[in-house]
Amino acid sequence: MTHTATGKLPPHPDHADPAHDLAAENRALRARMAYLLEQAERNHSIMTRHQAFDLNIIGAANFPELIGTIFRVLPVISELDSVTLTLIDEDADIRTVMLKLDVVFADFPGLIFVETLDQLDLELGRRNAAVPAPKPLLGMYDKLRHAPSFPNAPAGLQSVALVPLMRNKRIIGSLNLGSCDPTRFTPSLGTDFIEHMASIIAICLENVISNEMLKYIGLTDSLTGVYNRRYIDRRLLEEIARARRQRYPISLMYIDVDHFKRVNDTVGHGGGDEVLREVAARIKNELRTSDALARFGGEEFVVLLIDANLESAAFVAERIRAGVAGSMIVLSPSLQLSVTVSIGVACLDVDAAEGEAALTARNLIERADGLLYDAKEGGRNRVVSFREPP
Repeated sequence: MTHTATGKLPPHPDHADPAHDLAAENRALRARMAYLLEQAERNHSIMTRHQAFDLNIIGAANFPELIGTIFRVLPVISELDSVTLTLIDEDADIRTVMLKLDVVFADFPGLIFVETLDQLDLELGRRNAAVPAPKPLLGMYDKLRHAPSFPNAPAGLQSVALVPLMRNKRIIGSLNLGSCDPTRFTPSLGTDFIEHMASIIAICLENVISNEMLKYIGLTDSLTGVYNRRYIDRRLLEEIARARRQRYPISLMYIDVDHFKRVNDTVGHGGGDEVLREVAARIKNELRTSDALARFGGEEFVVLLIDANLESAAFVAERIRAGVAGSMIVLSPSLQLSVTVSIGVACLDVDAAEGEAALTARNLIERADGLLYDAKEGGRNRVVSFREPP
């Protein structure tokens, strides 16, 4: 046996230094605790951000605010590369109402509408009595399969989660999440968190859409389907302010169905209602989507034309007059009526003097109403126009 110079044997491999082992274990424990603490802080930060997000969308006052918050905030707080939203809108009711309320869908390229449940990219066929609703679908991004849910997918998208939006056991759409991290959404990942998030979003969507529908009903004439006076009064104030800022003219038509009492006396109030609906439709056919048509009451209508001077407004008014008078209104195979309208047209020029918007609006309406009176006094079935003085 060989001895060392100190006369001591070297430590046997199976007899490690206890102090060294303890120090190594302490370092490992400290590293583990630091990692857990970092994860806890990160999770707390994520939870705090999502709680703030929940409060933001719950407090959204209208459809654009809600959709805008989802698309602006969710990708940031969840560190996602793509977020889209697919809504079922069978009869285009949502789109129709939102357009009526001046929602600009081009502002939300991630908002997708489908007509049927089958168009959602969810495996609904897996549903049965024991599984009342489909679970979120997580997995690798497939460009062909997922194109409807991610129409503008960013380059490098790797994994996706398609989360059903459920309300009262009914699917109203899906929340679609995408990441360039291939491990972000895998089939084995727990889905409780994203299901909770989707449920909050679904509740907010249903509430906001319902409120917007009620708002639309409150601003719409139930007989003709066009706007009512309440809407045009509000819209006119907004457009006067905008026209002053952006320096463009707006024009207003006041339209009245000629001899409407005679129509009611001839065909009854039911027939008169049909006439009003047809007249409203013919007026609307001559307008741009940026213009607004409202029934002011009885047989009177008002049209607000945006960025239209007196000459162009009078030209449109003449088309409306001719469109109403040009063909008979068919109430039944054996009953047709010839109907005409008189129109007064006033313009608020870009050089109109500054002043209270409400007073300016009232004066513009009164001016158009006075010109309508002139059209009737002049023999009806005609257009009389006038430029609002600066």
